[in-house]
Amino acid sequence: MSNQPISTAVVPVSTREIQLASRPDGAPTAANFALVTRPIPELADGQILVRNTWMSVDPYMRGRMDDRPSYIAPFQVGEAMEGSAVGEVIASRAARIAVGDQVTHFGGWREHAVLDAELATPIDTTAAAPQHFLGALGTTGLTAYAALTDVAPVRPGDTVFVSAAAGAVGSVAGQIAKALGAGRVIGSAGGPAKTSLLLDEFGFDAAIDYRAGDLAGQLAAAAPEGIDVYLDSVGGEHLRVAVAAMRPKGRVALVGAISGYNGATGEPGPDLYLAATKEVSLRGMLVTSYFPVFGEYIAKAAAWLADGTLRTRETVYEGLDQAPAAFLGVLSGVNTGKMLVRLG
Repeated sequence: MSNQPISTAVVPVSTREIQLASRPDGAPTAANFALVTRPIPELADGQILVRNTWMSVDPYMRGRMDDRPSYIAPFQVGEAMEGSAVGEVIASRAARIAVGDQVTHFGGWREHAVLDAELATPIDTTAAAPQHFLGALGTTGLTAYAALTDVAPVRPGDTVFVSAAAGAVGSVAGQIAKALGAGRVIGSAGGPAKTSLLLDEFGFDAAIDYRAGDLAGQLAAAAPEGIDVYLDSVGGEHLRVAVAAMRPKGRVALVGAISGYNGATGEPGPDLYLAATKEVSLRGMLVTSYFPVFGEYIAKAAAWLADGTLRTRETVYEGLDQAPAAFLGVLSGVNTGKMLVRLG
């Protein structure tokens, strides 16, 4: 006999979602999104219904708005977007997940999600607040950890440079670098408020305001003997300047390139001949390749959160209708720490 849906609350018959209304030409605008009400389908065996409470918006989603091949399929026009979310199970026809469980999953950009149970991961919200599983305990935190332990490993005494250092990945990366024994950690961010935060709250040793200009000169002043590790979330000038500042056998983790996500061109890339003569490694990464170490990372990061080794900041928009604004905001760098949308 099939399991029947069980719920501790009235299960709604419809929900709202954000769909991709059109593909952007250059920078996205609000016109590229549509808020749509749709019926909630009945659950099949093995499925759950989740009432989403938090969702994440992330820079990589910009690439999915374009219709081009990549490591992940593009969003489809006229269909709901997707991304990481946290929520409460309100109906279940799956033995492994019960009503009332808190789970993470990839059915964001909507208020309710119908999922196959194997696509949801139960979380312990007594160990950390639910939204942390989208940030410091989620894929952004795992990205920082994998980048600095495997892709461009930090060694004791290293000088580490982090771009987009006040953002979700960068703010965690600077603190992880310290925990791994880095001798000096330098962050780049936009504006004096963010650079002050790097120094006063996130524990960076030096902060560069890239909006002030002369990025190369600022980095040379902060690291006169050069850098050993660079975590790149920006590309463009940041990557070029970092490679020029590398010590021999330096290591670069290519995590993102937000400066070019909207089709911007014209910024010169790094001097690859210089990188070769210094024996610098430039290595790309996809966080999905590191999902097998998620459990190891969460155990460490939860302890770091508990003892204050790891501090977090969040920028929160309220309500599903504000999700497009939150996404446009993360692309333009208005957020400090993790950008989130609270749904309920």
